[in-house]
Amino acid sequence: MTEPRTAPGAPVPVVLAGARGHGRWHVANIRRLQDLGVVRLVGICELTPLTEDEFGGELPEQSSDFGALLDSTGARIAVVCTPIPTHTDLALTAAGRGVHLLLEKPPAPSYAEFRRMADGVAAAGVACQIGFQSLGSHAVPAIRDLIAEGAVGEVRGIGGAGAWVRPETYFRRAPWAGRRRLNGVDVIDGVLTNPLAHAVATALALAGSTRAEDVTRIETELLRANDIESDDTSCVRVTTARGGPVTVAVTLCAERADEPYVVVHGTRGRITFWYKQDRVLLQRTEHGPEETRFERTDLLANLVAHLTDGTPLLVTPDGTGAFMKVVEAIRQAPDPAPLPDGAWHRVPGENRRVVPGIDGLVAAAADTLSLYSELGAPWAPPAHHLPKEVSTR
Repeated sequence: MTEPRTAPGAPVPVVLAGARGHGRWHVANIRRLQDLGVVRLVGICELTPLTEDEFGGELPEQSSDFGALLDSTGARIAVVCTPIPTHTDLALTAAGRGVHLLLEKPPAPSYAEFRRMADGVAAAGVACQIGFQSLGSHAVPAIRDLIAEGAVGEVRGIGGAGAWVRPETYFRRAPWAGRRRLNGVDVIDGVLTNPLAHAVATALALAGSTRAEDVTRIETELLRANDIESDDTSCVRVTTARGGPVTVAVTLCAERADEPYVVVHGTRGRITFWYKQDRVLLQRTEHGPEETRFERTDLLANLVAHLTDGTPLLVTPDGTGAFMKVVEAIRQAPDPAPLPDGAWHRVPGENRRVVPGIDGLVAAAADTLSLYSELGAPWAPPAHHLPKEVSTR
């Protein structure tokens, strides 16, 4: 199909699939870019149409038929922010019409579905950006440069930590929330694969190990305090072809919410990156600490720039292959183990579950590159190991 044409300098027409939940962030971001003349929101795809009150203004064209909406609006870009199991089919629907993509993370619930999406998009010749917003931070290339310059010596490994709080209602926000499977279809909505997936993807990016072939071994410890199928308190250690471990520990059952971060451990110092704040702290021997805040390139704006002047995409599908190997390892691991009753408690008046001491364990795992079981957590099972050749069944 011939690619829809946009007059030079004209706003690029965009359709958004999924405007509720996290999709509200995309609505606000598209409006921001629309005010700048970069894009134009021409359609919204939702099973239940939005009202003007809900949308906050005059609505563009709406339809529950994604393909028909792309056809009728002449969209050049589709932003897909729908339930995880729908990503691949919707991406291929857009690609088949020559429509470029911003696809929310995680891009797919399994490595096989990821490959079906990535290969289909590549065959169609359309651009696809994966929605890891943290990888648009200018801190990422700056930290890579510091590593290459030897600012902290030889890198021993990279840790990641995320201590968040979520009420029990968070896991009932949608039928697929907190599920590993739904109606026989993979979902894999766990803490490492969805809410704190950026910690994993950003740590792998700083390790220079973003492609599937960069992963040689994966160890997982998946647990849950909440009454759900998926994991809410977990850690993963990825061994890369470069040799260094990437260990990420996360929870949605923290005692106190904190900013997630990734830390590069070197033989002569460390670099800490609070990726939601674009803030970097460089600590090294014989120097005082140096803190820097960086700008960030929006991924939709980057996609538009790619289409208009050839600017390289920041987060391609192949650049998330290593992350998807982690998703696959989690998919193939045993179902998350429920924490014993004595290992968690409810916070009065807050409708959430807390794992006492988990904040310190998360930080210690990122600091020592250890798993929970290696740190002596009495409730942590031995790690599940998955070799390099992860099945794509």
